[in-house]
Amino acid sequence: MKRMAALRKYIDIGANLTDDMYQGVYHGSKKHAPDLDIVLKRSWAAGMDKMIITGGSLEDSKKAIELSKSDSRLFSTVGCHPTRCTEFVSNPESYLSGLRELISENLDKVVAIGECGLDYERLQFCEKNTQLKYFEHQLQLSKEFNLPLFLHCRASADDLVEILERNKDLVVGGVVHSFDGSQDALDKILRLGMYIGINGCSLRTQENLEVAARIPQDRLMIETDCPWCEVKPTHPGYPHVATKMPTVKKEKYQIESNSQVKGRNEPVNIVQVLEILAAIRKENIDELADAIYNNTNKLFFCK
Repeated sequence: MKRMAALRKYIDIGANLTDDMYQGVYHGSKKHAPDLDIVLKRSWAAGMDKMIITGGSLEDSKKAIELSKSDSRLFSTVGCHPTRCTEFVSNPESYLSGLRELISENLDKVVAIGECGLDYERLQFCEKNTQLKYFEHQLQLSKEFNLPLFLHCRASADDLVEILERNKDLVVGGVVHSFDGSQDALDKILRLGMYIGINGCSLRTQENLEVAARIPQDRLMIETDCPWCEVKPTHPGYPHVATKMPTVKKEKYQIESNSQVKGRNEPVNIVQVLEILAAIRKENIDELADAIYNNTNKLFFCK
């Protein structure tokens, strides 16, 4: 007998649950009551087994850890996003020590170093040399705490791979999350032994779909990167989405309803990423879900 979809187990490797949108605040303006508890309940009911809250800076990581302590199924990363690396500049060792202290005091909750990496699409936030320097600066934490990397890579695969290769003695595995690169970039990252994280932003073009279809099953993970990176009706994979959620505009949203906020992604929508991947890869959806779940546990939770 075929299993019900609700019995699949998911792990969202990238959930920005500390974002103000889950407090009902959009661009500084309050639109509705806080509803993170409702958002989490929806995901647990749909088969979510664990979630990893993304830390994008020292302060973000503190908030992520604090939130993770509210539920045994929530975990966190600790690190500095490439677009935030200017925060290192005034006192690099002090900033790194802050990250180190945060990890050492929360070893039961921290499962990865990151979000760290390179982003050459948004150099207006942090110039290239600063990104390169402080991405490499964070790698020592991987070996020190025996934790994998949660990696960001935008239009920068060659440099990212070169740094990881040069520092391979410091790197305890990892995943390039929200991957949207070329086949060449995929091949180079896979040769490092890294995993690949796929979300709605990874599936925006036909080329994205073609590349995602070729990721080896034993290297694949899924995520939402919520509240961002939803699967949109304009995306080429959208016709493969079977599970569609009712949505309302944020101004009309009532937390008692079973609707989602239009344009705000939620962890429960991870099923849509799975549905697209199963279709484009021509794989059994339940077997694919199991493989992805096992990959994720292997990297982050089997210590």
